[in-house]
Amino acid sequence: MPAHPSSSPSVDAVSTDPALHLRADGLSFAYPDRRVLTDVSLVVPAGRPTGLLGENGSGKSTLLRILAGQLRPEAGTVAVPGPIGVLHQELPFPPAATLAEVIAHALERSRRLEQELITAGEVLGADGGEPAPRAVQRYDQLLAEATIADVWNAERRADEVVEGLGLGDLDRATGIGKISGGQRERLALAHLLISRPTSWLLDEPTNHLDEPGAAFLAAAIAAHPGPVLIASHDRAFLDDATVAQLDLDPAESPVAAEPGGLTAYTGGFSDYLLARFEARDRWEHRYRTEQEELANLRQAVVDAASVGHAGAAPRTEARAAKKFYADRNAAVVSRRLRESRARLAQLEQNQVRRPPAELHLTHLPQADAPTGAGAVQLALSGVTLTGRLAPTSFSLSAGQHLLVTGPNGSGKSTLLDLVVGALEPTAGTVDRPRGLRIGHLGQDDIAPVGISVGRHLREAAGLDGAEDSAVPELFGLVHPRDLARPLELLSRGQLRRVMLAAVLLRGPEVLVLDEPTNHLALVTATRLEAALAQWEGTVLIASHDRWLRSRWQGERLELPARTDPPA
Repeated sequence: MPAHPSSSPSVDAVSTDPALHLRADGLSFAYPDRRVLTDVSLVVPAGRPTGLLGENGSGKSTLLRILAGQLRPEAGTVAVPGPIGVLHQELPFPPAATLAEVIAHALERSRRLEQELITAGEVLGADGGEPAPRAVQRYDQLLAEATIADVWNAERRADEVVEGLGLGDLDRATGIGKISGGQRERLALAHLLISRPTSWLLDEPTNHLDEPGAAFLAAAIAAHPGPVLIASHDRAFLDDATVAQLDLDPAESPVAAEPGGLTAYTGGFSDYLLARFEARDRWEHRYRTEQEELANLRQAVVDAASVGHAGAAPRTEARAAKKFYADRNAAVVSRRLRESRARLAQLEQNQVRRPPAELHLTHLPQADAPTGAGAVQLALSGVTLTGRLAPTSFSLSAGQHLLVTGPNGSGKSTLLDLVVGALEPTAGTVDRPRGLRIGHLGQDDIAPVGISVGRHLREAAGLDGAEDSAVPELFGLVHPRDLARPLELLSRGQLRRVMLAAVLLRGPEVLVLDEPTNHLALVTATRLEAALAQWEGTVLIASHDRWLRSRWQGERLELPARTDPPA
């Protein structure tokens, strides 16, 4: 029997098989210092790529590790069709391993499946009679696995993946220890796409991908017939690559129920964003309405239980019955009292939980009025840094917003460091008014050791750094309970929030932001962009965020790809 079936099952047929759906039921997990997942249940259908969303610290990475079998949950069950593909941030190969060896390793499963399918077909054809049921079952199982893995196109697909992820120019004899960190991460992604396991669990898969690479990955995900679950801060990618979202952030629930679980949304990230904001508005409106009704009901019970004049003591039903037995309104009063008490008890039991205060940017500091109409605040003329930045010139007037874009290595971060004086140019000039307050947020946040969140923010605001001194403005970015935490214990997203708050506390006239949406939760990043668009101060941003760039309303500066060798 041929290895390539003449009537192999279609991708659509494979995708609709419920046995290929990724499922979890009632998952709970806690670290020693905090609980991150409570009663989480989900289904990721095969062939329907799904985004995994949530605030920083909501448990996205933890959930992916549980689904991958790397963590054991305290409670709940998991069913993930194998083999499971997990995107490794570091390749499990020694530095001396070559690109060719990594690619060959990724192809091993396809080659093995194809050989096993040939052998199973030969077993079926060896007996001229009716094939044994077990042999038929074995062949069908291998055929389904081979179809999902696309074994008949594996060699061609491997070349396409290497090229599509921007690794085509690398010599395949190069050891992976000699390529950059970003190239190694892309190679790890290439390994997963080439081996093509049944279930894909992807944590930040677009790190170090340019636009063509992200588009290639989105197309590969769309073509995969198995389940795909993606945790990503790349909003444009989620819009392109997913058709459903799972949100770990708190949602509307009864106060009597234990908080937890997740909320499922249909559609890409744009659809989710609109639906989530609407759901939050409904939750807040319901909570306010119920609290008002509870207050009215409690007062109604007090009023109905009183004798009827100010200062009268509450009455019992027995006293009321004796005193007002002859009063034809007694039955009405008693009925209203019972109804109020019943409604109050029902509402107290079923009332919705108070919406937690969302940790998101509430506002930006008031920008100082420009010193003069069209006053130039930044001017660069022929600024160059050998091996890092080609000659660049631009000027920024007060209140102007400029977005710097360009391919990786074009010098975006270098340009911003030159603007703020962190670097000195090889040639050219950087002019800025004396005393200009520049708020600079770098691309990589470094947490000083031994300093608390509160002390760092107080010092940024020019206040006493003591722990018991006044709390500075937090801009909705930092939770008050985290003020005593050491900076080095924060997650990347939490540290990013603190560093952004510190920049804003310095009262900047000019904001210089390098990849400001890095590591921020998606809703927070969206609110930050909206606030920046309305800010009256001067803004200089460098970003590869396609979502931000596609919605940018200010000026743009595109840096060319650098052709000179790096310094």
